[in-house]
Amino acid sequence: MEHLRISPRYSKTTPSERSVIVPPGATLIYVERRTHVRFLLAFWLFVLSGVAFVDRTNISIAGLQISSEYGLGNQRLGWIFSSFLIGYAGFQLPAGWLAARYGPRRVLSLGVLWWGVATALTAVLPSGMAHAVVLLIAVRFALGAGEAVIYPAANQFVARWVPVDERGLINGLIFAGVGAGSGLTPPLLTWLITNEGWRSAFWACSAAGLAAGAVWWIYARDTPEEHSGVYPSELQHIREGIAVKPGGASPVGESQAGEVVPAAPVISWRAIFRRRDLPALMGGYFAFGYIAWIYFSWFFLYMAQVRGFNLKASAYYSMLPFLSMTICCLAGGTLSDRLTRKYGLRTGRCGLASVAMLLTAIFLLMGSKVQSPQLAGVILAVGAGALYLSQSSFWSVSVDIAGNSSGVFSSMVNMGGQIGGAVTASLTPWIAQRFHWSTSFAVSAALAVFGAICWMTVHPERPLDA
Repeated sequence: MEHLRISPRYSKTTPSERSVIVPPGATLIYVERRTHVRFLLAFWLFVLSGVAFVDRTNISIAGLQISSEYGLGNQRLGWIFSSFLIGYAGFQLPAGWLAARYGPRRVLSLGVLWWGVATALTAVLPSGMAHAVVLLIAVRFALGAGEAVIYPAANQFVARWVPVDERGLINGLIFAGVGAGSGLTPPLLTWLITNEGWRSAFWACSAAGLAAGAVWWIYARDTPEEHSGVYPSELQHIREGIAVKPGGASPVGESQAGEVVPAAPVISWRAIFRRRDLPALMGGYFAFGYIAWIYFSWFFLYMAQVRGFNLKASAYYSMLPFLSMTICCLAGGTLSDRLTRKYGLRTGRCGLASVAMLLTAIFLLMGSKVQSPQLAGVILAVGAGALYLSQSSFWSVSVDIAGNSSGVFSSMVNMGGQIGGAVTASLTPWIAQRFHWSTSFAVSAALAVFGAICWMTVHPERPLDA
């Protein structure tokens, strides 16, 4: 007897809508193949997230050499660190609008190209040039402006591609790239800087970014309907998961012929600015960014200059917070989804994030007070992990609240985080110089408590009014 196997790949419609002529004596076997394209794209956003953080933290690893070559000192290095974050924060709202208007594929591809060029420009600055600090500030500002698109674009991807009950995990995976990229930076770039000079590290970062961006452009699509690799079973799963989301209208519509098509994005500007918990999320993410950027900007130098580690040991101990971030970011996303399914959005997103930030405050205070340099490094690394238990919640709750407007909404939340990072990049060495590093960590702990309080006022179960 002849068997006919029907693959669903050629059509995005449901199996019952297909007509197939079956020859006499043949048996029709429908083969429903399951695909997971959304997870592959989320993994590549993890890669891009890692590359982005290598590019933004490479200057902290090369800071000693750059400072020595151009006679900068820690205060001027702080200005350079802050310039990146000012550019990053200042372009968040335009980045969110662009991601919503033109889609995550084009916007993120162009952003990666931009920041690859900006990273290369750092490497071409000649030795001994006058006013090098001004040019470094300008280049890092441009890098920040280019990198501003990555997470608003990623959140727009989540809104279009990811069902509600998978968003914690997917955001956890995307932001695990932060820890992975930052964790790989110290040993890899230290090796490059030691053997080839600090400029080689920037050339390598630029090349890696351009290659990762090219892969995203080739494989990614703005919606699952546009991707030829998405089979009907996955498409149906995505549509059903997004249709029940609490963030307003579904990002798909229906044509006159009854075919499901992507809907034109509508940004609810008035509803966004009237949202009472938007300032709370921005304040909470300000605290998050302030704390996180102590690790990104100053932890390597803190371990070397304050705790007395040599360059190699400081590089290895500087990996610990970022490994902790990677693990806890994934764990936080998974835990957020589980708590959400069992207890609802308020517990799964807000309760988890609030507890995580309180734990962060405790570990920051403990780590800054212990006498043993090795133990201090471990405890502060645990504090970084506790902080990143909350990372997925900030971005998942933005989609939960804002739906199709999540690119803009999340960019405003992210702006708060980057302002916090810009403040800590310059304020932390100032506090440490005039008081002590333990005071710098105490300020961070106080902000962590503030962030926990902010989370108590957020209501993701009340969606944005379109």
